[in-house]
Amino acid sequence: MNTRLLSLALVAASVSPLAVQAQQALVPAQSEVAFTSRQMGVPVDGKFKSFSAQVAFDPAKLASSSIAFTVDTGSADISREANAELPKASWFNVAQFPKATFQSSAIKRIDATKYEVAGKLSIKGVSSDVVVPVTLAQNGATTVASGAFPIKRLTFRIGEKEWADTSMVADEVQVKFKIALTGVPKL
Repeated sequence: MNTRLLSLALVAASVSPLAVQAQQALVPAQSEVAFTSRQMGVPVDGKFKSFSAQVAFDPAKLASSSIAFTVDTGSADISREANAELPKASWFNVAQFPKATFQSSAIKRIDATKYEVAGKLSIKGVSSDVVVPVTLAQNGATTVASGAFPIKRLTFRIGEKEWADTSMVADEVQVKFKIALTGVPKL
């Protein structure tokens, strides 16, 4: 490698936010994204089978930390009957909107293990600002980020037409997550 190429590589690394902090790796087998809705007052639990995360988090450098999360909407799993309906246009419209995303804009420390992550949640072509409470727990090389937050499904056009009636399916949906990561610095 010549000196000029090495110099360019060092300059690029020094200005890259990820050069300052390594990106963490998702441990899918230890992670989950779930949700609970209410149908005619009865809780209905579901989960997403496929998701990914791009996390660059350093508790000592929150201003340069970032979290991006992507969920495959077609991987929603409630029951065989519901799973046949969820990909349709009235619900997730998977053909047109195969992904739901979250992109952080700010991370705030609440205490030693609790944080608030503000950002933009985008589902079915609609974006909304959300604040997600996150609790971190470290065990050896693995850090688990967990939390829950409510969304209004009608804000994101989930359950349109006859399904917009909130007496059948409640507007509020509780989103729950447990995300296992490697490479997070000591809290």
